[in-house]
Amino acid sequence: MALAKNGAEIPLLPKTEQTLFTRENQQLILRAVFNVSTSIIGAGIMSVPATLKVLGVIPAFVLIILVALLVDISVEFMLRLTYRGESKTYAALMNESFGKIGSVAVQICIMITNLGCLIMYLIIIGDVLSGQGEHLGVLQEWLGIHWWNSRNFAILFIVLFVMLPLVLYRRIESLWLSSALAVLLAIVFVVICSVMAITAILNGKTVSPRMLPKMDDETSFFNLFTAVPVIVTAFTFHFNVHPIATELGKPAAMSSAVKISLVLCAAIYFSIGIFGYLLFGDSIMPDILVNFDKSSGTSAISSMLNVVVRLSYAFHLMLVFPLLNFSLRANLDELVFPKKPFLATDTKRFVCLSLVLLTFSYVAAIFIPSIWYIFQFMGTTTGVCIAFIFPGAIALRDVHGISSRKDKIIAVIMIVQAVVTSFVTIATNIYNMSGNRP
Repeated sequence: MALAKNGAEIPLLPKTEQTLFTRENQQLILRAVFNVSTSIIGAGIMSVPATLKVLGVIPAFVLIILVALLVDISVEFMLRLTYRGESKTYAALMNESFGKIGSVAVQICIMITNLGCLIMYLIIIGDVLSGQGEHLGVLQEWLGIHWWNSRNFAILFIVLFVMLPLVLYRRIESLWLSSALAVLLAIVFVVICSVMAITAILNGKTVSPRMLPKMDDETSFFNLFTAVPVIVTAFTFHFNVHPIATELGKPAAMSSAVKISLVLCAAIYFSIGIFGYLLFGDSIMPDILVNFDKSSGTSAISSMLNVVVRLSYAFHLMLVFPLLNFSLRANLDELVFPKKPFLATDTKRFVCLSLVLLTFSYVAAIFIPSIWYIFQFMGTTTGVCIAFIFPGAIALRDVHGISSRKDKIIAVIMIVQAVVTSFVTIATNIYNMSGNRP
């Protein structure tokens, strides 16, 4: 419940939606859970174990829970104000509160964040299939090193025969089956990591994980903040809230789907974090797949598990790709062609935008060898704006007069913590990159 300006209590969601879910509603929620969960679980999962090395197990667990709770609150702000107004997109919601400047700001942030993630997905898929540097890919391990299984050709094949058919779906609901498979692959990834970790524990090949961070130099405290953007980016899916909610058409169902998805994803993130940390200890890399490239054992089963882990993660990213591409394409179209008819009804414009984005992502993935620091900076700039600053600002602006005093206090806290942690993280990264770290 929220307080209206006259002091009367009003429901956060329309009364028509406050009913018991029918079987049809449950199926709709399940499909929405798959799409939301797939939007959340992307490349961020590969770096979650490294956050445990930086923070220790307990602070990392607290951070995952805290970010998930804040994301739930920020999405609730968005949904509540969306259903009170007439907005159908994130940009339109910002336009209601802040005019053209607000809508353009969120569109630019979404495009930068999503495009960066799509490029990162292709880079990781290329690394899994064809390797990078001294690390061989799966195709090279199986078939030897040839020109036709090089990184460039492997990514091109995936783009043409996997990505292209998926990005040409015009409705995000049509991707629910691929989203379900993507979530299943993420669970498979976690299960295999857990099996490998438990086996290593039984064989006495693991070390006890640190419960708290290791503070051994002057910059260690500030380095703890570098773990924040990884978790924030890992939970950022706000750009797909409106497409999924619009097709779902039921406010209460969308709210339930978001909560279920956040619980599921938090469990997956912490599971992969703890098992990955147990498996590789302090030698864990920012990209956990690099560790799986190193054999965790001499047996055939260990080698097979290493291959399955890498391939399951690569397939997962292939299926996540079209969901992020969907929101990227929609925001680009809304920014460049604001007066054109709905994108899905214009075949020529739809296909052209899809091909341009896919081509740019491929070319960028070929020429950018690593985007770890870009990933860090995205999490402290565009990502944090999309997830916390913009939703908090919308709740404070409160153009429909439905935000309670508690909502506004939470919004202020959300914005302040986002700005402070982002500033500290950016400053720490610049300091470390300048070579001043002891």
